[in-house]
Amino acid sequence: MADDLSITSNAAPVAGAEFAVVRELGDRFGSDQLVFQPTKDGVPTLWVPRSLIRDVLRFLKQVPKPYSMLYDLSAVDERLRKHRYGLPPADYTVFYHLLSIERNSDVRIKVALSADDLSIPTVTPVFANANWYEREIIDLFGIDFPGHPQPFRLLMPRTWVGHPLRKDYPARATEFDPFQLTALRQDQEQEALRFNPDEWGMKKGNDESDFMFLNLGPNHPSAHGAFRIVLQLDGEEILDCVPDIGYHHRGAEKMAERQTWHSFIPYTDRIDYLGGVMNNMPYVLAVEQLAGIQVPARVQTIRVMMSEFFRITSHLLFLGTYIQDFGGMTPIFFMFSDRKKAYDVIEAVTGFRMHPAWFRIGGVAHDLPQGWERLVREFLAWMPKRLKEYEKAAMRNSVLKNRAIDIAKYSAAEAIEWGVTGPGLRATGVDFDLRKARPYSGYENFEFEVPLAHNGDAYDRGMVRIEEMRQSLRIIQQCVDNMPAGPFKADHPLSVPPPKDRTLQDIETLIHHFTSVSWGPVMPEGEASIMVEATKGINSYYLTSDKNTMSYRTRIRTPSFAHLQQIPSVIRGAMIPDLIAYLASIDFVMADVDR
Repeated sequence: MADDLSITSNAAPVAGAEFAVVRELGDRFGSDQLVFQPTKDGVPTLWVPRSLIRDVLRFLKQVPKPYSMLYDLSAVDERLRKHRYGLPPADYTVFYHLLSIERNSDVRIKVALSADDLSIPTVTPVFANANWYEREIIDLFGIDFPGHPQPFRLLMPRTWVGHPLRKDYPARATEFDPFQLTALRQDQEQEALRFNPDEWGMKKGNDESDFMFLNLGPNHPSAHGAFRIVLQLDGEEILDCVPDIGYHHRGAEKMAERQTWHSFIPYTDRIDYLGGVMNNMPYVLAVEQLAGIQVPARVQTIRVMMSEFFRITSHLLFLGTYIQDFGGMTPIFFMFSDRKKAYDVIEAVTGFRMHPAWFRIGGVAHDLPQGWERLVREFLAWMPKRLKEYEKAAMRNSVLKNRAIDIAKYSAAEAIEWGVTGPGLRATGVDFDLRKARPYSGYENFEFEVPLAHNGDAYDRGMVRIEEMRQSLRIIQQCVDNMPAGPFKADHPLSVPPPKDRTLQDIETLIHHFTSVSWGPVMPEGEASIMVEATKGINSYYLTSDKNTMSYRTRIRTPSFAHLQQIPSVIRGAMIPDLIAYLASIDFVMADVDR
């Protein structure tokens, strides 16, 4: 029944079991075909020949306890990288990150390419969600994928010249010629936006009627941001659709190549701009992994507490707009009022509301202020009864239930095929929450449960998030009751700068402070990645350090990107109001999609 929620927990991974995949691949393809690469994140990483990539991925998808999810797919321009230490020669690298829920482990497959032969077979016949990831690589790196069904740019306009994530592409606006928009160029840009159904294999009609092609967005309230989706309609029935993204693309990964490790932290806030410090978490954890920094217990607990506050604020905004898209106008005002109460606590602790950029490499910006405990306890006393009212007045409302139950349903297998994570995956009954499955920042020390539903429809996705807020309150309560004493930053030379008063005591501390502030720490060479259970699903940063003051390559994998790619497979055959309900239940942010 759609109303039912069950709660279970996930087992911890077996130590060393994740490397069984290396033996399996060696037995199947021969050890001479594989090159193993040690990484600081411990993810089994193997280089394979280009000719074997489809066979390797297909094998991994079919083994017992398969690697069923293509979690991420991107590329690296290796041409300026100096510290490669025995890796296969490569001008460019394409990497595939696969995830197995059954094994609770990952594997990373890499393919080396030379600059004079930038081509690799498409893997869309193996993983459906490879489509957008490959288009992103075509767009930003200029690597070809023969056999790809729509080899067009994804994030940049069709008229764009060059490939922005190549190392020889300018990283600053001052390196470009002045922009001029002539009348001719404006006409060309407008023409490039024209939708051509033939490119997407869409018919313009049948023997009985012509089909209508309707632009929903990029400026429409139900699109939830600068997002266009082109609908192929027979009357009000959606025959097919094409999501069109990129209107919010700012080049966050490119900006990471010219920001120091510290100064990039505020940029992470602006990815999922409703996630706040939740976005800082995977980035600082990945940098700490590179540097070998162990943070104090107090830092871990503070980070967990503030992350769960932002989970609540994000879910409250989701719930208000979700109900509004179903026609309920009043609840959003109450939910925004409660969201403001949470932001009052966040502001009192961090000094800011939506974008605190408060986490630091090795700690947090400052210790908890006086009076923080009273404010948090007041919020904990206020919020539970509000959630009960929302569930009773809105989620149990017969109109909303009739419009949401059995709408935009997808199965667990479909969710995994499209890379869906977070509440959207758990609404199909899949018990996978990283806070339980792969605890980070001390989550293993907290008692909480993983909300599940089983129908996988628009209603269940809303109900799961309500229960997630209750579990967040439960975690925050434990943080307040058991806040450890101790420092709010790690005592490590690559961490945050030392206290100012210590710089007056010895020259080494003064030099450390000066270099940290002037150009930032030099991180050891290597690769590291961290996944976190963010507000909208799994978010991760995959960092490559070339022993410099800034990242050589920062790959940001966001949940909303995968969730929007799934839209056509779910909504075909439905009605336009069902699409609005589906968009409402996804809980996406376009900055999280486009980066």
